[in-house]
Amino acid sequence: MSKEQFSNRWGIVLAALGMAIGAGNLWRFPRLAGQYGGSFILLWILFLFIWSIPLLLSEFAIGKKYKSGVIGSFAKFAGKKYTWMGFFITMCTLGIAFYYAIVTAWSFRYLTFSVNNIFKKDTLLETLQSNPDYLSNFWGGISNGDYITVITYICVILLAVFILIRGVKNGLEKANKLLIPSLFVLLLVIVIVSLNMEGGIRGLEYMFAIDWSLFSNPTIWIEALSQSAWSTGAGWGLMMTLSAFSRDNEDVTLNTFIGAFGNNTASLLSGMAILPAVFALAASDAEAISYLQTGNQALTFTIIPMLFANVPGGDFLSVLFFLALFVAAFSSLLPMIELFLQNVADLNISKRKTLLIVIVCFVGFGFPSAWSLDFFSNQDWVWGVGLIVTGLFILIAVAMNNPIDFKESTIDVGSDMILSSSFFRFAIFTNIAVGFFLIYWWLSQDYSAQWLNENGQWDLFGVYSNASTITQWAIVIITGLILNGYLYKKFVKQ
Repeated sequence: MSKEQFSNRWGIVLAALGMAIGAGNLWRFPRLAGQYGGSFILLWILFLFIWSIPLLLSEFAIGKKYKSGVIGSFAKFAGKKYTWMGFFITMCTLGIAFYYAIVTAWSFRYLTFSVNNIFKKDTLLETLQSNPDYLSNFWGGISNGDYITVITYICVILLAVFILIRGVKNGLEKANKLLIPSLFVLLLVIVIVSLNMEGGIRGLEYMFAIDWSLFSNPTIWIEALSQSAWSTGAGWGLMMTLSAFSRDNEDVTLNTFIGAFGNNTASLLSGMAILPAVFALAASDAEAISYLQTGNQALTFTIIPMLFANVPGGDFLSVLFFLALFVAAFSSLLPMIELFLQNVADLNISKRKTLLIVIVCFVGFGFPSAWSLDFFSNQDWVWGVGLIVTGLFILIAVAMNNPIDFKESTIDVGSDMILSSSFFRFAIFTNIAVGFFLIYWWLSQDYSAQWLNENGQWDLFGVYSNASTITQWAIVIITGLILNGYLYKKFVKQ
């Protein structure tokens, strides 16, 4: 039986955009751009070309050639003894997916929150004047021990699975044809409004101003690379999953560039929507800059409603913004669940059992993050940094297969747009060195938390603990090594 395919180029391009464009663009990017300004943006663009695009090209080509789930495709490409690497890539992405679904649920909670504000007797501004902690209390309430958030999270999973079981043409492709264009329209509306606010242009100038002294700070390099990988989906294995549905004559290079640039465009639009609003509503430019440079994690979920509360028609703009955030987060969640569906489907399990396994796993493993913000933050840290490892595994597999031969026999076939083979080979080997250096640099720094807790014990439960991160990675890697032969037999041989 032939594998279902996207109907045309735009089907897979929109799916790739749906995978890439999400909360990382509307939530994480504005925070980092506000913290570092144009210096961060310059490095972020550099890593798009050096790190993310070569990885995305490799993933697309592997999935297009082998047309299996991540474990099966990676094992066929890298060889039997490296099947465990494909297992780690899958588990890392699922680790992200389990908590990422919570971000989608939070986005929906704030969407309903914004809609309710329209119909309240008192405006949000009046409420904040009488109760300044109103927004922070709401955030604290929904992010810790809230049953409504858990129920919302479960509904999000069920809706996503319902869309995907209709297939890539009737499910994923149709959903993205509506979701992605709608997202860009909503972002453009917010950008126009923000830039027309008094002082908004100063926010735009700050966003693109380059402070050359920041380049001596290694943290900004880490942030720029991780943001590029996180938001484009490089190293996730998602592109490997999506390209398994591509046609044999699909233009790998062009599709990858369209998806990558579409993702970065959405990020820039998000920054242009938020940073000008911060400047417009601050008492002074110095106050706006001081606030942004703290890297406030609450910028989207608590500050944006406060900003819009001070703008005429702000209640409606808040609805638009959180609708855009929900659309972005949900469209990125779909291919994450599809990755799980495809890997389970490769085991030749019945459709009913496959759906049950997916739903139970997402609800079960995601529940702790929905219930505890500390657990959510731990998972975000562990598997976010884990993307450097997954990227390394893919790079190593390409390096073992002769990068130029691999590119010319898979990536270039059927592509009208051809990337330089010399550049591709340079990027592959350079990134391997960069990846190992960054992991070493991170593990040797105290900023990422201590290995031991205050009692001198292995800090397994520390939110940002090195011990917690390494332990969770080790569990997945050791499990993969133990099951390596079994995984190869189940995902490749049969």
